[in-house]
Amino acid sequence: MKVVTFGELMVRLQPFNYERFVQASNLEFTFGGGEANVAVSLANYGVDAAFVTKLPAHAIGQCAVNSLRRYGVDTSMIVRGGDRVGIYYNEKGASQRGSVCIYDRANSAIQLAQPSDFDWEKIFQGVDWFHFTGITPALGENVVEICRQACKAAKAAGVKISCDLNYRGKLWTREQARAAMTDLCQYVDVCISNEEDAKDVFGIEAEATDIYGGTLNHEGYKSVAKQLADKFHFEKVAITLRESHSASDNGWSAMLYDAASNEYCFSKKYELRIIDRVGGGDSFGGGLIYALLNGKSTQDAVEFAVAASALKHSIEGDYNMVTVSEVEKLAGGDGSGRIQR
Repeated sequence: MKVVTFGELMVRLQPFNYERFVQASNLEFTFGGGEANVAVSLANYGVDAAFVTKLPAHAIGQCAVNSLRRYGVDTSMIVRGGDRVGIYYNEKGASQRGSVCIYDRANSAIQLAQPSDFDWEKIFQGVDWFHFTGITPALGENVVEICRQACKAAKAAGVKISCDLNYRGKLWTREQARAAMTDLCQYVDVCISNEEDAKDVFGIEAEATDIYGGTLNHEGYKSVAKQLADKFHFEKVAITLRESHSASDNGWSAMLYDAASNEYCFSKKYELRIIDRVGGGDSFGGGLIYALLNGKSTQDAVEFAVAASALKHSIEGDYNMVTVSEVEKLAGGDGSGRIQR
């Protein structure tokens, strides 16, 4: 099985420990980005995973490429060119202080990329699955067109397409997101969302749900999934359910809806003590793609994806560095965290 993901890979700069930006004198230098995070997850599960983007040919661009290669991601289809790698600054929250993310990605290589940079017909040869997120088309109309051409080529090649809606209000307006994603979602087979994304992008809202007060209504989420599936003819809709007790403690679960069987499967819920929540949704996406590619049932697929994501919340950095056996152990009920000797 081969999976291709497409998006932006950024430099991640972060104060050490839980320092605020204003008190930090040193920043940790790593890399991350939604679709790249998915590719790393899949490579760690033994899947043939390739990441496509555009990065400068200079040393920082090469560092970004190397950060993927060390985990076995295929970087051979990354286009080299442009002048800068996008940056995001991450301040980790704790207790009642939320995390803060500041973007510095204007004029990055991928934001200025053109549709002619990518030969999608060649890229999708021998590929089974294509994944992108709503963050990538948010970079500009040119990138919307690149995503559109990628989706059309994937469909022509018989490739399954998944998309995580991932609305980012700092990158585009709700109106821009709705116009672009309404067009792109016509090509998508598996949609990944949360309650906020479905509301922000498509105006579809779960009833009787308070994500800030920690109240989740299962019937409301079933309604959101069905409305999304009916609107875009998705085969499957996954909705992650985060109960934010504080920046340090979250409840974490998900639902997977299979349109063909009209089956709604809710996962078990994990109570997380968070080390790093960035990439949590991406690790869910990676786990879900792996599970579906390997023919897991709807219930087993959502359990695997949620367990994978629960483990990611314990790992520093964007990338989820866990194995299939570790995920299956947790999904099977062993969440004790006991030392392994």
